[in-house]
Amino acid sequence: MSELRADQRAVIGVLGGMGPAATADFYAKIVQATPAQRDQDHPRTLIWSDPSIPDRTGALIGSGPHPGPQLAAGARMLERSGAAVIAVPCNTAHAFLPEIRAAVQVPVLDMVLETRDRVLEMLAPGGRAGLLATHGTIRARLYEQAFAQRGEPLLAPSGEQQERVMEAIRQVKGDPESAAAAQTLCSAVADLAERGAGVVIAGCTEIPVALAGAVGLAVPVVDSTEVLAQAVVRWALSHSGREQDEETERWSA
Repeated sequence: MSELRADQRAVIGVLGGMGPAATADFYAKIVQATPAQRDQDHPRTLIWSDPSIPDRTGALIGSGPHPGPQLAAGARMLERSGAAVIAVPCNTAHAFLPEIRAAVQVPVLDMVLETRDRVLEMLAPGGRAGLLATHGTIRARLYEQAFAQRGEPLLAPSGEQQERVMEAIRQVKGDPESAAAAQTLCSAVADLAERGAGVVIAGCTEIPVALAGAVGLAVPVVDSTEVLAQAVVRWALSHSGREQDEETERWSA
């Protein structure tokens, strides 16, 4: 662990609230991902949890308002407050990543690409990954496009199974400890495994909340929340120092 003072470490900005339980889970995973022996070893973190951001899936399927301007405004607020890097712990919100990035001068990490790269490291030669995600993420083809960049196929649930997955996600938003949601998602993992998936992506940040403590899953499930937390901690620790601190003070002025 670096001997840098806490106030010399890069500040992480979290553009969250989509939903609140997923944001809380993300921060817990930032803490877990940090190699720390004391409070002062952890990166400074700004969390903007804005549950009023319009529903991302609703926008992508044409049934709700566009969330891009509000996402961009949240990113600008984090930058003005001193964030040196921004993480967005919502897979579906990554459909609007270009708008978020255009609004700020600091890096905004890509949860989808980080997760894709982790999965490809895990897959056996010729193996296929499966995806559990919202209707919006499926409609926007976020993961399909990311895997296609590497020439890799991706399995998604059937129409009926996808409806059950989406209902489970809604249940988690209302009750993070929903046993029914956990059961549905475990079944969806098993279904993808039967269809040939060697690894399944938890491509919605509510899914790891629901599956916390789940045992006996048919195949490994990659937690996109955890992948993003590890990526943003690596970024913060590798970009910390006096020069970074001076930049942070400039952004805060």
